[in-house]
Amino acid sequence: MLARLLATPSPLNTRRGIDLDFPLLAGCLALLGLGLVMITSASSEVAAAQTGNTLYYMVRHLIYLGIGLVAALFTLQVPISTWQRLSVPLLGFAALLLILVLVPGIGREVNGASRWIGFGVFNVQPSELAKVFAVFYLASYLVRRQKQVRESWLGFINPFIVLMPLAALLLLEPDFGATVVMFGAAGAMLFLGGVGLIRFLLLVIAATGGVLVLIQDPYRWERITNFSNPWADQFGAGYQLSQALIAFGRGEWLGVGLGNSIQKQFYLPEAHTDFVFAVLAEELGMVGALLTVALFVFVAVRALYIGLWAEKAKQLFSAYVAYGLAMLWIGQILINIGVNTGLLPTKGLTLPFLSYGGSSLIICCASLGVLLRIEWERRTALGSEEVEFDETDFAEEELGHAR
Repeated sequence: MLARLLATPSPLNTRRGIDLDFPLLAGCLALLGLGLVMITSASSEVAAAQTGNTLYYMVRHLIYLGIGLVAALFTLQVPISTWQRLSVPLLGFAALLLILVLVPGIGREVNGASRWIGFGVFNVQPSELAKVFAVFYLASYLVRRQKQVRESWLGFINPFIVLMPLAALLLLEPDFGATVVMFGAAGAMLFLGGVGLIRFLLLVIAATGGVLVLIQDPYRWERITNFSNPWADQFGAGYQLSQALIAFGRGEWLGVGLGNSIQKQFYLPEAHTDFVFAVLAEELGMVGALLTVALFVFVAVRALYIGLWAEKAKQLFSAYVAYGLAMLWIGQILINIGVNTGLLPTKGLTLPFLSYGGSSLIICCASLGVLLRIEWERRTALGSEEVEFDETDFAEEELGHAR
């Protein structure tokens, strides 16, 4: 199978050499580089205390990054039609992994949540795969049932009936954040797929009602109320958010300097994972934080444009996949930064490309490879090497990149 993939026409194997969407690639590589720098800084004190090696988490992150780049190269080689053909089996595989997470002896519990399957010294988080495979399935469904989705209630509701078991498994871990991101991306895909505004608004109302029911759980309700005023219990339930806000305050405009964070020195828990953006704001200041947000916006908008271009080229599955992957990124970016700044309750969601976390980083890189493949197939008539190019093709490509 590997030999067949390597022989398949791809952006890495064309008559013009490597043919990739440079703006998206450059933006994501910049985020990956920034993430490596910030993880090295944010984790140094914790790593030294836990292992005696200040670069422990940096080395592990480099390993994850290497695996992620290999995953991106792999997805670059896979035709989009293959993902469409395998969308249903992949969703079933994701459900199986989510079930295994809950099996004692297989799933690993960290901080009170069973979200990982252990493989030696590494943990795999199936929810990251589940979100992407749910996007593939829903994109395939929108292509196969496009008329029903747009014109009938049953066609609109059916995908949610399929995704509900995955949501139930995620909530059992518990992983409320991943559930919200998955359903948010699904709702956005349906809206972009042509669902009427009235039905979409009813979906939003139903989702809001579901969230209100779920947060009645005492554990979740406590987290909801604590974020509204963390200073009321700044040494208890509001401790993590209080320390994150102190980090933002200390950063001021230009920051205290790279590596000079005080909050990472055992004041701010999870400084190199969920709260790496707070450390970034402390060390690089508001200017650095805003530039980072701008980079995230650029990458997300570029991914949405790739979906728009594919839709205009009548490559609907590719378009819906691009929309879905972009929405997964946008959802996690908004939630993570919202949590760091105290605008949202604390949730255990990593910041795409930036936070420490092997599964998240690898899946983000693999998703990047899929998006680059979609953009290339759109420009080159589904990636066919038999297509003859002339000077007008190169002119059109330059105009496309200029956009």
